[in-house]
Amino acid sequence: MGTAISLDLADDLPAAALHELAERTFGWLREVDARFSTYRADSEVCRLDRGELPLAEGSADLRAVLERCADLWAGTDGFFDVYASGRLDPSGYVKGWAAQVASDRLVAAGAPNHCLNAGGDVRVRGHTATGGPWRIGVRHPWDPTATCLVLAGTDLAVATSGVYERGHHVVDPRRGAPAVGLRSVTVVGPDLGVADAYATAAVAMGEPGIAWLDRLPAPWRHAVVTEDGRLLHSRALPVTT
Repeated sequence: MGTAISLDLADDLPAAALHELAERTFGWLREVDARFSTYRADSEVCRLDRGELPLAEGSADLRAVLERCADLWAGTDGFFDVYASGRLDPSGYVKGWAAQVASDRLVAAGAPNHCLNAGGDVRVRGHTATGGPWRIGVRHPWDPTATCLVLAGTDLAVATSGVYERGHHVVDPRRGAPAVGLRSVTVVGPDLGVADAYATAAVAMGEPGIAWLDRLPAPWRHAVVTEDGRLLHSRALPVTT
């Protein structure tokens, strides 16, 4: 998916079982990449975008993801738009969704204690190997060696969208131009795919995205770093030191 992915399995299971769980997880993520990549000409997303694959002939996952993206477009006043860049690109949902599905499968397979990090979109469940909560650092948007916040919890989906690695790559679909105003948006909630989409939508909104995030119902929480360096976050955000 064009990013680094790491998996920490914290359950006291035999090495062979842990290896098998890891292989299944990365196998699923490779499958998602093959189907949804915008960089692979033979992916379903690229073939659908070129008109070579009718949606009705696409996989069940492709149809379900695009249906969910349509719901998110409506729920974000059109700011989460898979066509914002001018071509089909559901990546702002797919990466988080894929990691969420992988995490759910690990729980179902008997590994309820794990941390899956897909390029900064993080799903944690249960406890670390030492029995404590997971700690998740939110990268400082100007200093790649530092964090601006550290979160802690035992059941969190944490997605961050920002402009510090790939520049102003999120497009404001109403202006048809790169979004400005917010340097970084982190959304925390129960579902990583939705958190990913919400973070992308808020970046696309610019500074009005702060008020939009404030109106999200519990249990959604957020942290925002503006272009002028202000750090704002929900009072209920699970911040630790």
